[in-house]
Amino acid sequence: MAKQKVVLKLCMEDAKKRSKAMQCAVGMHGVLSVSHEGDKMTVVGEEIDSVALTTLLRKKMGCAKLELVTAVEEKKEEKKVKVETEVKSNIQPVILPYYYGQSVGAITQPPYYYVDHSYDQNSCSIM
Repeated sequence: MAKQKVVLKLCMEDAKKRSKAMQCAVGMHGVLSVSHEGDKMTVVGEEIDSVALTTLLRKKMGCAKLELVTAVEEKKEEKKVKVETEVKSNIQPVILPYYYGQSVGAITQPPYYYVDHSYDQNSCSIM
């Protein structure tokens, strides 16, 4: 998965509009972090649809301009993968005892038969 960095220019006059813009950006699929400096908002995530994000912000905010889309280097992820593998090696599987006298399957009900006497094969259907 490739991380992307998307820079957008928005019309954010007050804190309420900044908050609304950040909530819209965080709601998108794949967004990992959102930050803003002045009128520019930076969104970092995996497989972000930058056009859909810009369209959503235009609908909610009024004006939004897509300025830059770049790929982010993944040097930090390599360190995280090494740490995760070390943590996984310390986890041991849980061994559950087997009970010989007890069945694990579902309990079945005995079959119930009902004979319908209204239909007799020997009778004539015309009469």
